[in-house]
Amino acid sequence: MYATQIRQKDGIFYFAAYRAKDLLAKVRFISRFYGDGEEIAAARISQDDDVAQFISKIERTDGAFQRGLSRAKVRQLTNFYETAVSQPAIPGTVLLYTSEKLNFRSDGDGSGHLTEPSTRFLIIDGQHRLAALHFYMQERPQDASTISVPCIIFDGRSEDFAAEMFVIINSTPTRINKSHLIDLYEQVSWAAPDRKFAARLVQKLYSEGDSPLRYRINRLGGRSQRDKWVLQAELFNELHRWVRGKWRSIQLAGGSSKEVPRYYGLVRDFFKAAKNVFGDSVWGRDGHMVTRPVTIKAMIRVCADLVRTDDGPEAGRLARWEERLKPWTEMGKMFRDEGFYERFPAKGEVERVARVHRDLARAAGIEVSKKS
Repeated sequence: MYATQIRQKDGIFYFAAYRAKDLLAKVRFISRFYGDGEEIAAARISQDDDVAQFISKIERTDGAFQRGLSRAKVRQLTNFYETAVSQPAIPGTVLLYTSEKLNFRSDGDGSGHLTEPSTRFLIIDGQHRLAALHFYMQERPQDASTISVPCIIFDGRSEDFAAEMFVIINSTPTRINKSHLIDLYEQVSWAAPDRKFAARLVQKLYSEGDSPLRYRINRLGGRSQRDKWVLQAELFNELHRWVRGKWRSIQLAGGSSKEVPRYYGLVRDFFKAAKNVFGDSVWGRDGHMVTRPVTIKAMIRVCADLVRTDDGPEAGRLARWEERLKPWTEMGKMFRDEGFYERFPAKGEVERVARVHRDLARAAGIEVSKKS
């Protein structure tokens, strides 16, 4: 299909227009929708499809997605399609997601040809509009055939990206809590325990008085008068990456009640040691990248690597780790804003985090995990 590639910072997504009939054949509905005497059955969701499971559970539990309201909303939209003549029937974009990485062949001006996924798109935003379009097509196929639907397509992203986008987009109309997805994990009983664990770590790093990241994590509804260093979602992803790889040992050691405080202590002491070796002239200062997201995420990975070889008693740990990270004192100049991206060249944020991680670990003599 013909599409336009859109870049925003390190993010890439696509804009395309689908004929109504073609689009309806390429999407799956994960809620049950009703027309007059007809229904669209919800697609079966694989237990491995975390994004669809997440969204469908919210839709089944949140009041704004009860069947009665869905039926009324679909009817209203169908009626609008019938009466809209001079004005566009679907003026807003529908947001689609696929975990597959799609191939884009550019014509040189940002436009080009985008391959289509082998499975159907998940609808992040626009299920009601497309359900109404389905019923409109049954009733007035000739009129519906003239409709093209503008679509934004996200591909190859993590499950957290798609699920969080759903929460943020729908926070007002569906009355979902306006905080980030990470806060939501703490509020719902069906969230995976490893995700709840990582969410609790983020919460402690944000709120505990001895945390070097206290109030520096950008949370919806958090304190606004302090400079923010890292988005809650970005920090959560790095901590969850670590926790997920250690989940079996965490369970055997006593689970969240015992291990959340222990892991918090590890991360807290690591960042305290990093702060001390980088020094006040670099840590948290304008003109330096040490407390920017790319470096904070890289340091979380170094922390995980260090813990594999030094998971000793808390007593004396801060001093041990300061000594281990002492070579970072001389690296402060490498983290100046000016020239940072040239000193750590990469194709994007993901690759740059890995690059900074390797360089920091190498300087401190810490072996990088093969999984990193």
